Amino acid sequence: MQTPRITEEDQLRADLYGYLSALLAAPPSKQLLAQTAALSGDDTDLGKAVVVLSGLAGKTSVPAAEREFNALFIGLGRGELLPYASYYMTGFLNEKPLAALRQDMLRLGITRAPNVFEPEDNVASLMEMMSGLITGRFGAVQSLSRQREFFNRHIAPWAQHFFSDLEGAKTSVLYAPVGTVGRAFMKIEADAFRLVGGDE
Repeated sequence: MQTPRITEEDQLRADLYGYLSALLAAPPSKQLLAQTAALSGDDTDLGKAVVVLSGLAGKTSVPAAEREFNALFIGLGRGELLPYASYYMTGFLNEKPLAALRQDMLRLGITRAPNVFEPEDNVASLMEMMSGLITGRFGAVQSLSRQREFFNRHIAPWAQHFFSDLEGAKTSVLYAPVGTVGRAFMKIEADAFRLVGGDE
């Protein structure tokens, strides 16, 4: 099957969504830490956050990253943060935002992987879905207006707040600049989508 052609800018967007998904889905592997340590950034807010993250990744061991991830997102009863749209938007898990997401997933041909047991409105899953909508991983490459609709319904109402909480979480060290990267990227996406007219 031929890979859909997308612009370089859209590929970079998809890559960043995918990268955030990888960092938020599970503790980073040795390879992901090494890849992160090799990143460089520019003088933008996003670029500066990448530089900080890169420096920390080079000093963080796999066991330390795993301990931090577990403290943030898993914990004994629960982690310091609950990275779910339903929780951020309603104060409870498994609420209307999750039901709305499942309806849109069905419409877009997105199915939950059989080995994933987290609710689909987990931030890592939503980042992965956005990446797939941009690249056509779930079928057709989705237009900017479709991407915008998905982003505005399922990500914009809460993701910047979550990433801000991740920046300031008590147990965040490596994940503090992950929060900064995510918050800056979500703002860039929200601002860009506001400028996009209907393209269908």
